Amino acid sequence: MTPPARAGVKDPRSIDPRISQRRKEIERGRRRRRLHWIVVVIVTGALVTGVVALLHTSWFSARVITVTGAHPHTSRDAIVAAGGLTRHPPLIGVDPGTTAGRVEALPYIATAQVHRHWPDGVEVAVTERVPLVQMAGPAAAWSILDGEGRTLQVQPGRVPGLALLVVHGPGGVVPPAPVGGALPAGASAGLDVSRTLPPAFSGQVVSITVAPDRTVGLALTSGLAVLLGTATDLHTKYEDVAAIIAHGSLRGATTIDVTVPQSPTVTG
Repeated sequence: MTPPARAGVKDPRSIDPRISQRRKEIERGRRRRRLHWIVVVIVTGALVTGVVALLHTSWFSARVITVTGAHPHTSRDAIVAAGGLTRHPPLIGVDPGTTAGRVEALPYIATAQVHRHWPDGVEVAVTERVPLVQMAGPAAAWSILDGEGRTLQVQPGRVPGLALLVVHGPGGVVPPAPVGGALPAGASAGLDVSRTLPPAFSGQVVSITVAPDRTVGLALTSGLAVLLGTATDLHTKYEDVAAIIAHGSLRGATTIDVTVPQSPTVTG
């Protein structure tokens, strides 16, 4: 038999109602906080989804395209098309770096900077490469190059005012690269000369010829040949040539040799 509980002694298994009530309140509080955060997450997700969807609507598409900078050899339409902006993509999807890289792939474009202007604008600022020399080829055509040896365009006739660049390699005359491509390193001496010719002197240069040993020679409008040697001390060599032309008697002369700076010679 189970002995009867003594009077005045509580069953140890019983819980004070106040403690039980407090526990229930704590649990309800936990549930309310959990529900609150669930609602916050759902609402936030819905808002983000809505904003992303809104940014992909025509209200926020690249509808206003502005091209700035001088680009006489490249049309605005070509720049917009190269940047992938023709169909007015969502502005949020226009990556400035990627878009600039596409524009710079155009033959004449030297640099491109792309800026987004919310809600619907894109600005493309460009600079163009400067035509500096021309080369014979491909076939009977003529290739126009900049000072880095990049082929900018090919046309049927020779361009007046641009010096002819001839590069001789171990295997013969080096042809120009396709449009958008560049000459090999063996042409660097001739390109150095083309970039550094003084303006007052460059108009007299008909052609720039690079020999297989990478020495450089010039042909002038007067019929004189100039031997520059290697593409070093060019400033001094140009001064030597200018001094000889300005002050020297060149009757019967055919060649000015400035391969040794400050010790030029004139031969006939």
